Amino acid sequence: MQFNRNTLSDKELRHLYEAIVYPRLIEEKMLILLRQNKISKWFSGIGQEAIAVGVTEALNADEYILPMHRNLGVFTSRNMPFDRLFAQWQGTLMGYTKGRDRSFHFGTNEHHIVGMISHLGPQNGVADGIALATKLKKENRVTVVFNGDGGTSEGDFHEAVNVAAVWDLPVIFIVENNGYGLSTPSNEQFRCKSFVDKAIGYGIEGVQVDGNNILDVYSTVKKLTEDIRKNPRPILLECITFRMRGHEEASGTKYVPKELMDTWAKKDPVENYEKFLSAEGVLGEKDIESIRKKIKKEIEAGLKTAFEETHPQPDTQLELQDVYAPYSFNLTEPATNSTSEKRFIDAISDGLRQSMEHFPNLVLMGQDIADYGGVFKITDGFVKQFGKERVRNTPICESAILGAGLGLSVKGMKAMVEMQFADFVSEGITQLVNNLAKAHWRWGQTADVVVRMPTGAGTAAGPFHSQSNEAWFFHTPGLKIVYPSNPYDAKGLLCASIEDPNPVMYFEHKLLYRSIKEMVPDDYYTVEIGKAKLVREGSDLSVITYGMGVHWAAEILDSMENVQADILDLRTLLPWDKDAVEKTVKKTNRVLVLHEDTLTGGIGAEISAWINEHCFQYLDAPVMRVASLDTAIPFAPTLERNFLPKGRIKAVIEKVITY
Repeated sequence: MQFNRNTLSDKELRHLYEAIVYPRLIEEKMLILLRQNKISKWFSGIGQEAIAVGVTEALNADEYILPMHRNLGVFTSRNMPFDRLFAQWQGTLMGYTKGRDRSFHFGTNEHHIVGMISHLGPQNGVADGIALATKLKKENRVTVVFNGDGGTSEGDFHEAVNVAAVWDLPVIFIVENNGYGLSTPSNEQFRCKSFVDKAIGYGIEGVQVDGNNILDVYSTVKKLTEDIRKNPRPILLECITFRMRGHEEASGTKYVPKELMDTWAKKDPVENYEKFLSAEGVLGEKDIESIRKKIKKEIEAGLKTAFEETHPQPDTQLELQDVYAPYSFNLTEPATNSTSEKRFIDAISDGLRQSMEHFPNLVLMGQDIADYGGVFKITDGFVKQFGKERVRNTPICESAILGAGLGLSVKGMKAMVEMQFADFVSEGITQLVNNLAKAHWRWGQTADVVVRMPTGAGTAAGPFHSQSNEAWFFHTPGLKIVYPSNPYDAKGLLCASIEDPNPVMYFEHKLLYRSIKEMVPDDYYTVEIGKAKLVREGSDLSVITYGMGVHWAAEILDSMENVQADILDLRTLLPWDKDAVEKTVKKTNRVLVLHEDTLTGGIGAEISAWINEHCFQYLDAPVMRVASLDTAIPFAPTLERNFLPKGRIKAVIEKVITY
């Protein structure tokens, strides 16, 4: 292995030696503790330390890094307190996730690190968002994100690299090419010989380094970052290395040919660098012994403190409290009495435009939303007013853009991501339910992202443009779900959703866009999330519904002169207004839950169960549900009408009333 010190001083060379020895000695200690059953699991990075350390040392301390399991050197090079780091691995309160997550599944803005989740790939989209924020703020900073060679097969990797290329984002995508994805060798993972070759396909630069040579890694990254800060753009950096231990310790390495292990053992990044420094006269045996002794002492001190703490005592109130970022809603009334007639779609556009004026740190992202104005023209004219930096057309890549929304949040910005159709959100499900929804609960990071979801049937658009998929997210703690039924609420709830620092799924029924209108304030105002609205009063029964169901219920009840009913518009589905539900149940004693989504596993099932558990003594009849058929949504209008619940509502109302 050839080391080139270039212009590095002896002091700088010694510093890099200390930096690379830290993760090695910690790992050696952890392997002992694992055998002693004092820690539960370990993902070893032995043999790969030069990459994490060389990269981190080459960056400025205020530049974000998104590491993975085998990048312990990132955390040690950012001077993370050992007691907290070790406590994190033990799952105790002193750790960064309060015992809620393990290993490197956490972030810390103090150290400018955003850790991984178990799913490979999503960190790349988050890196894009962080880099976008630094670019918009003109901070001249670089963001670095780590990938294993196996993880580059994930769609998230491809999406994020492509977005970074199109937007000229200052991101270095590091690929640690260590030959295996768990036990699967590279030739069963991909056909390319080099990841540098892949960079060509994205239209970006690709650079390859010896990942076991800390000076090669350090000098390369130093040179690249200095250039990228001046000329923002992404670069793919391939680091050739090898994993000397199993994917995690229980896996072992029996699947690796012995001659391959022997070859790479000779390329040990710590031993070879140590020999180089000794040959250069930079370090003597006593220096090496002194450095290692000092580090071991620090490790033992950190372990002593970490091991003194036991697993946290459960506090149910705290666990539930931390699901959402703290937020106190302040009602904003319109500044004047000025109103005008607005369609549902106009109200959404108006609320979005005024939110852009209200929050200069708000960025809109979505397919065709810029000059074209979106497929429904909600953002028409926005580019002229706010510019393309804040109103951004995206490639067709829902996952990377949702991840970018979280990245913008890490940098204190707000994001609105438009799904062209709610159906397409399935492409970004991991980002939503595993990254955005869990970020605050895991490590206190807000996900200040609103996802607009054009939803619903009635337009004969078939099974992939008409789904009501709100129930997909209803089961995910950490998300909020808003679903307005009228123009006034559409505007006020959208403004409130953007104010809220938590991730909000904002559903807007496409059939309502141009079919209903009412007088709506011209000024900016908010409607509180989590509060239902009684839109019609009666004593015979309660119809609990939302979205299009509100209009169906009103139309059917208009045709039933002898039935007077409460219609409770939930407006928010997560969290839903239990107090309002209880109040109407106590009043009428008979309940129909109505929604457009399919019946089985729908939101109506949860509401029905809750009423049964908490309001049973007030019921004079079973809680009944009306919903769409348990099929996909058919295309033909006749079949679609049969699928939807509207034609079945009247009969069920009569059944509830006469029970």
